[in-house]
Amino acid sequence: MDSRLHIIAGFKDGGSYVKDLYVSLPFRVVSVGQRKTDNKLYQMVMTSSPGILDGDHYHLDIELEKDSSLQLQSQSYQRLFNMKDKAVQELKVKMDNNTSFAYVPHPVVPHEDSNFQSKANIQVGKNSQIIISEIITCGRKHYGEVFKLKRFQNLMEIYHENKLVIKDNVVIQPDLIPINSIGNLEQYTHQGTLIFYSTKDNVDKNGLIETIVDSAEQHKSEMEVGISVMEDNGFVVRALGYGGELMYNFFLQIQEILWSLG
Repeated sequence: MDSRLHIIAGFKDGGSYVKDLYVSLPFRVVSVGQRKTDNKLYQMVMTSSPGILDGDHYHLDIELEKDSSLQLQSQSYQRLFNMKDKAVQELKVKMDNNTSFAYVPHPVVPHEDSNFQSKANIQVGKNSQIIISEIITCGRKHYGEVFKLKRFQNLMEIYHENKLVIKDNVVIQPDLIPINSIGNLEQYTHQGTLIFYSTKDNVDKNGLIETIVDSAEQHKSEMEVGISVMEDNGFVVRALGYGGELMYNFFLQIQEILWSLG
C-alpha cells in the first residue's frame, strides 16, 4: 500500500495550528493537546492497520511555517510483519525559522523475516530545534522471535542551510552482523537513539546533558546510556536495555526537558 501523510503547521494570533492536513489510508491524525496552555501544536498519528506489511510504502511530509511548534505522537508500538520483499518509510521534515519539532514514537517491533527501510530528511531553519528518536526492539521475545528479522535500517540526515550536520545510520542484519558480538548489542535486546539539534543561541548544552545523565542514573541497572556531544548545539543519546517501555518513558522525559526550551 502506498500511503501518505502531509501536515503543515502554521502560526497566527500567538499560537500554532493545523494549516493543512492530508492523509490516505491507513493514516489518521487527531489533536491531543487540548489541555495544553503553551500555544504549541500536539498531534497524534494513528493507523487502522495492525502494522507495516510487505510492500507498504509510507510517505510522511511535515512542514513547519515560521514561528510554529509541532509535537507529533504515535498511537502504539509499530509492528513490522513477515515480508517476502520489504517495506519502506520516508519522512521529510521542512522547518522554517523560529520553529520547534519533536517526534518521539513508540518502539518498533520487527516480526520474523521482516525487512524495513526508513529514511528521514530534515531541514532545520534558523533559531530552531528538533527532537527525534527511535527505539528498535528484538521482536516478539515471548514467541521466541529474538532478532529473527531479515533486515532493519534507519537512515537519518539533518541539514541546516543546506549543510549536512547529522547523519545517523542504524542497521540490524543478523545474518551478516552478529547481533550479540562486541561492538553491537552484546547481551542487550533493545536499542534507542534520540537526537537533539538546535540552531538557537545560548543553549546550555552541557547543563542539559548533565540533567539527562542524572536521570539515566536512576535506571542504570536496567539500561546503559551514552551521549555523543556535537560541536554545535546538539547531541545524540544512545540507550541499550532489556525493555521498550522503560526506554520509551526515558525518552519522553528527555523530550519534556528539551521541548520546554522551544
